Amino acid sequence: MSKLFFKGRIDAREKYQNFGYNTNRQVKLGSAISPLTLVVNSELRKKEIEQILSENSLVANIEINSIEKENIIELDAILNKPITQTSTHSLNRNDPCHCGSGKKFKKCCSV
Repeated sequence: MSKLFFKGRIDAREKYQNFGYNTNRQVKLGSAISPLTLVVNSELRKKEIEQILSENSLVANIEINSIEKENIIELDAILNKPITQTSTHSLNRNDPCHCGSGKKFKKCCSV
């Protein structure tokens, strides 16, 4: 028997290709296809929420129910998405010094 004998499958099994979590979701929460579900306590609060939705071009089903507790968690989650943290460029040893002396950073301000 040769050392180059292939024991595995060349193609993935069809059965397993369509399973798993869909990371490339086409339907966004807050769109017309998938509206937000919000519960508010008064008509005045509903108008405030509708104004926020129109400013951010979102769609929601707003229910007025004075008995239940207000639930706008989905709206808060969309409006307060975390942003990517970026850092400023730190000076390397051979870069010109930031103080404007014209010397390299390692000879001027690195001490």
